Amino acid sequence: MNTANLKFILAIAFLGLLSFSGNIQAQDKKIQPSQKASVTQFIGNDTEITFTFSRPGVKGRKIYGGIVPFGMEPANKYSEKPFPWRAGANENTTIEVSTDVKIEGQPLAAGKYSIHTIPGEKEWVVIFNKVNDQWGSYKYDEKMDALRIKVASQKAPFEEWLNYGFGDITDNSTIAYFHWEKLKVPFKIETAEQTTN
Repeated sequence: MNTANLKFILAIAFLGLLSFSGNIQAQDKKIQPSQKASVTQFIGNDTEITFTFSRPGVKGRKIYGGIVPFGMEPANKYSEKPFPWRAGANENTTIEVSTDVKIEGQPLAAGKYSIHTIPGEKEWVVIFNKVNDQWGSYKYDEKMDALRIKVASQKAPFEEWLNYGFGDITDNSTIAYFHWEKLKVPFKIETAEQTTN
């Protein structure tokens, strides 16, 4: 084989490799139907609270008691045992707190936690778990829970895209919540700081 033919074959192979690499990168950058979002609130002097989550849409579906069952989700091809709802879509929904806080009066150390939930028709269990880098709740491990709280859900105006937010903000507390479809699940977060007059 002469040098010109070898150069031609190598050039074709190189172009094919570039095309293959471009296709992989395009697949990696495929837009997720539930896009990622984050929201941050500061309370007290130093406490920063950040939720990071993906936002599924209602899209005409029955949400609670439908695609989000009451109680644990049943075992399926992704999990051999029942598991909680991921409180979002795609990767773990997370909360990160920069200082020690209390959630519904119970202590939670500074750090980043995944959020999982066990929905109920009136009362929800909200779980803060130390493992925060998984896809969904399929491999959820109760032994890694940092905190579990029980809170009452509230009826709320329709919200097409799942949202996290903050309300009732004071010098050292806020009511954090997630809101989707016609339901809001709130919980109080407060710092250990004392306010001064």
